[in-house]
Amino acid sequence: MATLNRPGTAEGHVCGIDTAMEVIGGRWKVLLLWALHEQPCRRFGELRRLLPGITEKVLASHLRELEADGVVRRVSYDEVPPRVEYSLTEDGLRLNDALQPLAAWARERRSRQP
Repeated sequence: MATLNRPGTAEGHVCGIDTAMEVIGGRWKVLLLWALHEQPCRRFGELRRLLPGITEKVLASHLRELEADGVVRRVSYDEVPPRVEYSLTEDGLRLNDALQPLAAWARERRSRQP
């Protein structure tokens, strides 16, 4: 991802959260990860329909960034019409596992609010 590193260490990261946020930062990336977790392979159009409000440009950009970060795999099939499928890599699956406690925290918090 083309994010500038923040000061703190020689690598530019202060802690592991900083590194994780560089990968999942943005409005749509976590939702993309969950959509790909629910079904192993999804096509671009499916992802677009599952995330109402996301533009094609942002979706394409986020998928490219997640692929570059090694959490999403893109497979292009040599067919007519062209077919491209996206799925989670092993790192993507582990990242989703790490996000599950955050989702549980949010559900519990939401249930307590009036």
